[in-house]
Parts: sequence; structure tokens; C-alpha cells
Amino acid sequence: MSRIGILPVTIPSGTTVDITATEIIVRSSKGELKVTQLPDVAVDSTDEGIVVSRKNESRPAREQHGLQRTLIANAVQGVSEGFSKELEVNGVGYKVAVSGNKITLNLGYSHPQVVTLPEGIEAKFEGNRLTLSGIDKQLVGQIAANIRELRKPEPYKGKGIKYVGERIIRKAGKAAGAGK
Repeated sequence: MSRIGILPVTIPSGTTVDITATEIIVRSSKGELKVTQLPDVAVDSTDEGIVVSRKNESRPAREQHGLQRTLIANAVQGVSEGFSKELEVNGVGYKVAVSGNKITLNLGYSHPQVVTLPEGIEAKFEGNRLTLSGIDKQLVGQIAANIRELRKPEPYKGKGIKYVGERIIRKAGKAAGAGK
């Protein structure tokens, strides 16, 4: 039995969940998320919350059991609390400017990098930290990964864009006088 799949998803107050044959719609004051219902699992609403069960014991049903429960739990958490990712920009002359739904990054290239944020994602920049927030966990993580990809942290000086809390393994530079 799936240890994750058997746990019910509790619904916080102010959040509504509509279950149809093809999708689960989660609504709150922050917004609305739709989760596609997978074919080999059944989703029911009970007094405890949302319960996901298998239709049979086939391999696809076992695979989809925990996945479906996690997708629903992420949607419920997203519309009730939201998700955020923090990136740290390190480097001499590296600048970030947020205006509306555009982020302009000067990262040592000959021209600034401009990232347009999709609807539902907000950005805030303070000091050297860029915070991305939204209700869709996958979308927030993907945008953060795309921004990090513009200038990955390098191992010698640690310059670049990294996640807050990410540990970069540093390398020693050239040894002075080696090879003489």
C-alpha cells in the first residue's frame, strides 16, 4: 500500500474542492487550480477530506496512487498558502530589476537578460535575494530553474544565481608557482 496515497488531504476553511470525472478543481480566495484525474485511481470527498483509492492493484494504479494524492495536496496548499522560491544573486556588478511581470537581470553578459513572468507568478527583489511566489508549485519551481540557468553558480568564486540554502562545492584555484 502507498504510504503517501492512503493519507487523506485535509481541506482548510475557505477552500472548496469540486470533483468531476476528468478533473479536480480547487478554489480559494487566492485563485483556482485544476488537477487532471488519473485513470486508475478514484478520488472521493469525505468528512476527513479528500481520499484517493486505487481502482485495482495493477502496476499503473499503484504508481498513480501516491502521485494523484500529492498533486491534489499541492493544489490545496497552493490555493490556501501559496509557494515561494528564493534565489540569491552573487557577483560584482550583477543587478536585478523587477517591474511588473518582467525581471531584468544584468549578469555580466553584453546585454541584459529579460525574463517575462507568466500570469500568477510574482517576483520581489531585496538586497541580493529574488523571491518568486505563486499558487502553482510546478510553475514557481520551473521559473526559478529557468532564472538559475541564466548564470549557474561557478565553483571557483561562487558567482552566479543559486537557490537560498543551496551548497556550492568550491574548488581551489591555481596554486602559485606550481609547475616551475
